[in-house]
Amino acid sequence: MILKHTFSPLNNTRLSHLCGPLEEHLRSIEAQLNVKITRRQGHFKIEGPQGLATHALHILQSLYEQARRPIEQAHVHLMLSAPPPDLNASGQPVPLLTKRGDLRPRTPNQGHYMDRINTHDITFGIGPAGTGKTYLAVAMAIDALERQSVQRIVLTRPAVEAGEKLGFLPGDLGQKVDPYLRPLYDALYDLMGYERVQKTFERQALEIAPLAFMRGRTLNHAFVILDEAQNTSTEQMKMFLTRLGLGSKAVITGDISQIDLPKGQQSGLIDAQKVLKNVQGIAFSTFTSADVVRHPLVARIVDAYDKKRAV
Repeated sequence: MILKHTFSPLNNTRLSHLCGPLEEHLRSIEAQLNVKITRRQGHFKIEGPQGLATHALHILQSLYEQARRPIEQAHVHLMLSAPPPDLNASGQPVPLLTKRGDLRPRTPNQGHYMDRINTHDITFGIGPAGTGKTYLAVAMAIDALERQSVQRIVLTRPAVEAGEKLGFLPGDLGQKVDPYLRPLYDALYDLMGYERVQKTFERQALEIAPLAFMRGRTLNHAFVILDEAQNTSTEQMKMFLTRLGLGSKAVITGDISQIDLPKGQQSGLIDAQKVLKNVQGIAFSTFTSADVVRHPLVARIVDAYDKKRAV
């Protein structure tokens, strides 16, 4: 199969970053996917088996979008090691129905995580900051809502201060808890847009609330996400997991290296790993510094702290 593609409008700086020094990024894609890539300025021709050629094209397109700055070779290898996207009948990837139509897993662990969310009613995503645990879960929740697989999205977090004593917070209840829930709003605005988020709130298809508000409820036909789960107590974790009703799906995310509970109190996330590891229908996905998709320094920071704890 031969695919031809032209980047338009052509940006020579991005094109240079896409190809890499001496076109090493193109050569890596060729070697990994067993395709041949030739280019003339911004015109690319990809030759190879249909699925691999299509995958190579999607990687080129994604790299071009990210090429405002030079692209590290390690990042290219991460993209190549990620599972190829699901393809529709025309050979195009099946996108999640979010504002970010190009959203795809960027590491193998992210791909496995999304697969487990699709195939399990309860999925745990555990790992360091910057690995996409919450962002991908929110994206899949929005996709499920858009496809009418669920009737609403419920996002929740424990209201635990990250090592700071914030004291008395003025304002009404919403203003008091908003700072704890702000990261969830950020993901929603990025994936849906501000106006769409507001309309979804208005029709009560979207809810964001502190974990304490979940007690006593049964959540039917909902996609429920518990974020920052390392800061739940064992009782809170059990309470949350038993809220799940008919036709619902839950994703629990957390980083056990950043527990802000009072000293001596056990994390509900660590306890759940032990108690639920053999329960059928529950999946666990573990991320490492290799899955960090923020600034490259974040992965090195995570590794440095892990080494300190290991001493």
